[in-house]
Amino acid sequence: MGQWRGPDGILVEAIILDDRPMLRVSHQVNGRTYLRGYCATVSELSTHGVDLAELVEDSALDHL
Repeated sequence: MGQWRGPDGILVEAIILDDRPMLRVSHQVNGRTYLRGYCATVSELSTHGVDLAELVEDSALDHL
């Protein structure tokens, strides 16, 4: 699944929860991770303070 990082420790992960695709939003502060919530659609991310324009994909560049 994919992971995207935003400023100030925001992490968005594509996961499967109860056989449904979801986006998990968490916030990393001082070495601890706090769950902000789950989203069924990308448009719901803004309710958790996520700006799509600031997200950067967090993945290995093994295809280069």
